[in-house]
Amino acid sequence: MSAQYTDLMSLDDTFEGEVVRVEHGDKNLAVYSVNGEIYCTDNLCTHGNALLSDGFLEGFEIECPFHQGRFDIRDGRVTCEPASKAVKSYPIKVSDGRVFVDLS
Repeated sequence: MSAQYTDLMSLDDTFEGEVVRVEHGDKNLAVYSVNGEIYCTDNLCTHGNALLSDGFLEGFEIECPFHQGRFDIRDGRVTCEPASKAVKSYPIKVSDGRVFVDLS
């Protein structure tokens, strides 16, 4: 299956070292800016149903605000319990000041 990138947001709406909540269609997404790169995951923690965009971003890890489970924003893998299931991550590309995501 080939990538199908969708225009998600302006690059100007991202902030270095921060996470931003973005709703796109039926998707609730968390968009992160770290070291000049943009990353995107589902916004809902797989453990406690909390919004990751309300969590604490440190480096490439997002910490859930409910039970402090952590995920690597680059690939969604769990980095700290009590989370045990990865959060879905999505490919991103940036072009002409816009952030595009592949939700397929």
